[in-house]
Amino acid sequence: MPPRRAPSQGSVVPSRPTSPDDLDDGPGFDTVDELQQHVRIFIPEPIPLALNSSSFAFINQGINMQDILKLKAAAINTVSGVTMTTRRQLLKIKGMSEAKVEKIKEAANKILGSSFSTGVEVQDKRKRVLVISTGSKSVDAILGGGIMSQSISEVYGEFRTGKTQLAHTMSVAAQLPPDLGGASGKVAYIDTEGTFRPDRIKAIADRFGVDGNMALENILYARAFNSEHQMELINECSLRFAEDKDFRLLIVDSIMALFRVDYSGRGELSERQQKLAQICVLLTNQVQSDPGATMTFVAGGALKPIGGHILSHASATRMFLRKGRAEERVAKLVDSPDRPESEASYKLDEGGWADV
Repeated sequence: MPPRRAPSQGSVVPSRPTSPDDLDDGPGFDTVDELQQHVRIFIPEPIPLALNSSSFAFINQGINMQDILKLKAAAINTVSGVTMTTRRQLLKIKGMSEAKVEKIKEAANKILGSSFSTGVEVQDKRKRVLVISTGSKSVDAILGGGIMSQSISEVYGEFRTGKTQLAHTMSVAAQLPPDLGGASGKVAYIDTEGTFRPDRIKAIADRFGVDGNMALENILYARAFNSEHQMELINECSLRFAEDKDFRLLIVDSIMALFRVDYSGRGELSERQQKLAQICVLLTNQVQSDPGATMTFVAGGALKPIGGHILSHASATRMFLRKGRAEERVAKLVDSPDRPESEASYKLDEGGWADV
């Protein structure tokens, strides 16, 4: 795989030099265009002087550009995306035959190699995890440094607990160099409630000593108007991320707002949940009352995040936000693969999330 290009000068907040190895998260960012180069096409020997239609069909049994375009139209933009998509789902793509699907799967397996890794290899990959600060040192401490890459992080809580303010803060923090709690990259921001404010980005940029217009330039923003549109935007992000290696953070604020409107009632619950297993870095989520919480020990008391088990299992890290005394807010780490359950206080000010 060719080395990834370094961030273009002037497009990302300046930081320390970054080597290609620092950015290499594995073959998952190979675009589906690579599939064409990994299919062995057998041509009978001797090669016939005059190719008839049958021999042409035999030679053309590999993966062509039309197949690549079909995959991209189905929002499958990377080789790892092919691996994550079942054969049954691939066959639903118009014009895909069983033979073609097998060729595509075979090519993807050649590129990715074995799915198994040694513990040492996993350890080496974990060394390349990027950590982005929340803006609050106390909250960063319970998270192990901040919101991490290679996993999904979800924050949920009531109104005015700072979910959108966290999204704004991290939109700027992600552009900072690593030694300042950033990841030296761009941000994709999907807004489902119309709460993104450029003026807030500029105020937060001032706090970090960053030019406000440059910070805004490095944020790719889109407003989603319904759940289908939201899914289309996420699919478009997957294509952009595969082509532009400068992106470091994807935010969906908030993940469930539009699904609550478009899918109501238990009759549509299954269909709604099947659409939620999307790969994002930071998801903000709403809460709803849980009548059964009084009978069990549930973080947040009678409140629970929306989305059911599909969303809860998709998120590696979950953090519950609640109001404290006066201007204080409290973040409780509810679920994490490597951090203990704990709490930290923070506040909201002109510069976004900050320490109390």
